[in-house]
Amino acid sequence: MRALLLLIACTAMLRAETQKFAYEKAEMGIRFTVTLFAENEETAKRLADGAFARIAELNKIFSDYEDDSELSRLSRTSGTDAKVPLSAPLWHVLERSIRLAEESGGAFDPTCGPLTATWRRARRKGELPSPALVEEMKARCGWRKLRLLPDEKSALLASPDMRLDLGAIAKGYACDEALRFLREKGHGVALVAGAGDMAAGEPPPGRKGWRIAIDALDTADGIAKPDTVIVEIANCGIATSGDRFQRLEIEGKRYSHILDLRTGVPVTDHSLVSVIAPDCMTADSLSTTLSVLGPKDGSVLAAKYNAVARWQRQPAQEVEIIATPGWEKWIFPEPSK
Repeated sequence: MRALLLLIACTAMLRAETQKFAYEKAEMGIRFTVTLFAENEETAKRLADGAFARIAELNKIFSDYEDDSELSRLSRTSGTDAKVPLSAPLWHVLERSIRLAEESGGAFDPTCGPLTATWRRARRKGELPSPALVEEMKARCGWRKLRLLPDEKSALLASPDMRLDLGAIAKGYACDEALRFLREKGHGVALVAGAGDMAAGEPPPGRKGWRIAIDALDTADGIAKPDTVIVEIANCGIATSGDRFQRLEIEGKRYSHILDLRTGVPVTDHSLVSVIAPDCMTADSLSTTLSVLGPKDGSVLAAKYNAVARWQRQPAQEVEIIATPGWEKWIFPEPSK
């Protein structure tokens, strides 16, 4: 008993000596933040640098902007019948992407590159692409044209002019990997955030989890704005997707940066979708997919991944909030308290 009390006392002293540190760095085209507890600034800086270095390594694999990334090199083999060996991270993310594409009926699709590039240009120009161009780019996509060969851990892109885009899943994976690095170094009391995607480790000292504010849906004049919600999470991932910042507006109609790959056209349902899942990669990919599927089909898919979700939507002149069972358990403070 005395040994146990001594151990508890020593653990409490160690926790009391740690401090909170936060660092930011631009990687993968967005701002990443690493928040951790460490004994001193020198240790914290070294750990954060290691986490950022891991994210930078993954960018060299997953980037669809850099010509020499592994993903870009793979895309350039489309239509050649080449079987391309994949690194372990790319294999893992593509394997998960194909599974989600199948289970979502194509609402998630890692081969969406031609369409996402088309709609990015449309947002920059402030004008809709022609229906003919959308159909042409849509014909270059299709997750069934991406063939993974398990025995060889390789991939084949079966149709010409394909272009992979993992923007809806790779950032979440990068957050998970940065957190894994910190855990391996013995500093799992940490939170890694990449834009709206977050990987939460062990809770901060004296708390049950990391408290994350989920912004309210932006509404037009005269429409009541929902309250900001705070969730408290640990050892899991959270992500929020929506059209709040990236969108195209034509004659009062919003076209989100989130595409419905089944139609080739952006989602026009003004919404914010938040997902809490066992890891950030799952939360990241599901938040995008559930934005496309909506609450009815999205709730079924979330359950398959042991995730919970919350939709903020404005289908007409009022905001509706829909959450899957279990979401309320994460709210801080809990509704029952």
